[in-house]
Amino acid sequence: MPKTPPTSSKRDTAETRIRLRDDYKQLDTVVAQIIKTVIGYMHGIPRDKIRERITRAYHFAREAHEGDFRKSGEPYIIHPVLATQELLRLQPDLITIEATLLHDVPEDTDCTVEDIEKIFWKDVAYIVAGVEKVSRVRYRGEEREISSLRKMFIAMSEDMRVIFVKLADRIHNMRTLQYHQDKEKRNRIATETLNLYAPIADRLGIFEFKEILENECFKHLLPERYYEIRSELDTMRANQEAFIALAKQKIYELFRNKDINVLDVSYRVKSPYSIHKKMQRKGYERVADIYDIFAIRIITKSVDDCYDILGTIHNSFVPVPRRFKDYIALPKENHYQSLHTTVVGLFRDFSKETVNRRQPTEIQIRTREMHEHAEIGIAAHFAYSEVGRSKTTKDVSWVNELKEILRNTHDSEFLSHIKIGIFDDRIFVFTPKGDIKTLPRGSTPVDFAYCIHSDVGNGTSIAKVNGRVVSLDHELRNGDQVEIIVDQHKRPSVTWLSFVKTVRAKEVIKASINRERREELIERGRFIINSYLLKHFGKALDKDLSLFNHLDNKELGPKEKEDVLVQIGNLSRRPSSIIRGLEELRGKHLKKAREKSKGEQPIIITAKENTPLPGIIISGEANIPYTFAQCCQVDEYSKIIAHVGRHGIRIHNATCSSLKRCRIERLLPAHFETHVETGVSITVELILEAEIDLLKQLGEIIYTMRLQLEEAHTERLPNRRIKAIIQLYTEEEDYYIFDRFHERLKIALPNLESLRLIKLH
Repeated sequence: MPKTPPTSSKRDTAETRIRLRDDYKQLDTVVAQIIKTVIGYMHGIPRDKIRERITRAYHFAREAHEGDFRKSGEPYIIHPVLATQELLRLQPDLITIEATLLHDVPEDTDCTVEDIEKIFWKDVAYIVAGVEKVSRVRYRGEEREISSLRKMFIAMSEDMRVIFVKLADRIHNMRTLQYHQDKEKRNRIATETLNLYAPIADRLGIFEFKEILENECFKHLLPERYYEIRSELDTMRANQEAFIALAKQKIYELFRNKDINVLDVSYRVKSPYSIHKKMQRKGYERVADIYDIFAIRIITKSVDDCYDILGTIHNSFVPVPRRFKDYIALPKENHYQSLHTTVVGLFRDFSKETVNRRQPTEIQIRTREMHEHAEIGIAAHFAYSEVGRSKTTKDVSWVNELKEILRNTHDSEFLSHIKIGIFDDRIFVFTPKGDIKTLPRGSTPVDFAYCIHSDVGNGTSIAKVNGRVVSLDHELRNGDQVEIIVDQHKRPSVTWLSFVKTVRAKEVIKASINRERREELIERGRFIINSYLLKHFGKALDKDLSLFNHLDNKELGPKEKEDVLVQIGNLSRRPSSIIRGLEELRGKHLKKAREKSKGEQPIIITAKENTPLPGIIISGEANIPYTFAQCCQVDEYSKIIAHVGRHGIRIHNATCSSLKRCRIERLLPAHFETHVETGVSITVELILEAEIDLLKQLGEIIYTMRLQLEEAHTERLPNRRIKAIIQLYTEEEDYYIFDRFHERLKIALPNLESLRLIKLH
């Protein structure tokens, strides 16, 4: 959090000096407690060594921050000390503790990373430098921030301790966010935390950090809702305490005469933010309507005990179908392990006044080691050397996947890959031999094939899921058994790029087709960009590709222009990013339009007097000044185009004849806020043999591909054949949708005689 420089009139008083002395005295006590805690878990390292290193880092940081104050009026050193206190939940090594105490020194004082390296470990300086880079990241969900996000993930992938320090730093900043006077800034910080840092904590398995961050964000973004839920939870506390007392009694009685080790029985309560999300998802009106607000936890000695306890629980109470999850046999990506089940009847012998006897009860069963990992995630796998340095003792597969994403993706596709590879849920599927493979949710048989081996992926010919032939873009689900039939003569299809999810699959496919089928990609890229331009501007590329003359802040030659088409063809780049990347449009015209309009309202001239129109989004941006052209009529149902001219930006009807004389590079996509068109429509003609269930089969294909049926016409032909002309729409910017639709039809409708694309727009 930024410091607030003191003024001599405010700080140079006896009262202030006394207050500072008291603040430092309290901080000394906190640091002493930190040292005591570290000594308690870091065995094998001399106590004096621990005390000396932590004290030295504390005094160095305190001296460097001398005279700096936070917005709360407290000495700035309070922040790194309390952030370190938050970090102790992870039982970090000494290097991470020193780095946390020093993490703001290079950014906020005259001391540099080099100064830190001279006095402390080189690793300490490395982590501090990494945290400084991460601190510059501002996530707003926009492509223009992707390069800074990439820097953050690079620092994180090289040393996980960087993100441990940053998460602790963010937790303390969120706890003191109320001192920011600017509400908009508070909301921006909270949104950034909720969208970026909380998911990272979740992926690392640091449940406690995730929960703290989410609840602090919830408190600032929706304070009324937060305190409503908090209040309801407080009124339920007495019942919860009675619940756990009865649960302990019942469970201990159940296992008293059995040879099973029940070490502890406790419970966890859902966080306010988790409750809020569930109420929204399920449509609940009261917190009390949620039956799994809290869950019983049974801690035992061994994995065998976990399954024995599960068997006894299921024999004694009624398990709820489809509510059992075995995370021991199939751990989560962050190595979380536990058995989860939900039963009914745990409290049938107790009165209704105490607890609802029919209420389903969630039970989690795990070993002590599993429980430790569930609390602090990846940090549970750090082992300490004699000097207090740590190293991971378990490989974290998604960190390796993160490194692969960083190596092999461009900025234009980085964010989507990060969301899929890092933050998305995972699924478990099986090979025919019973081996388990972990994939991102939404993965396809092609992703599975490349997960096995590049040669298997490249030669994928037919896919079977649970013994049934499916299309190659079929979405896999948990527990599916997948079999790939390989044809050594087959090569990857360009169409595969439109549906594969894993970075590995995308990169191997691109490497193959970029090398062997460049001309096909150029033609595909030309087709896609022309479809986009015709839809938004009514124009297509010229022969010389002059639209690409000046792109991405540089002049492009003929081969480089073709490279752009290749990138569009292999889906490394979206057509919309070409328009956004034109320096002439974004760098000059939009900037001039904004500067010209400072302090002015946009001039809106409508064809219909006194008829207000919705706001207009121009090239993805709101609040850009514009006028309506006088040469055409526009209403709120019109398809529109923005033209950047000598006198600013003017809005035209897309059918306006004057646009034919305009250069494409001076046109920008535009739409009314109430009419967003980001998808793709296709009109196709099918000729096939009539069957009774034809409509049902077509409907299933359209539904599973998440397409919308816009229009359909059928005509009878001789010999019991039917010609159907249908228009379909996908909300995705998927210009390969026709190819995928064709593949699905070939598998599902063997009587298909022909399929022809009439229009793509």
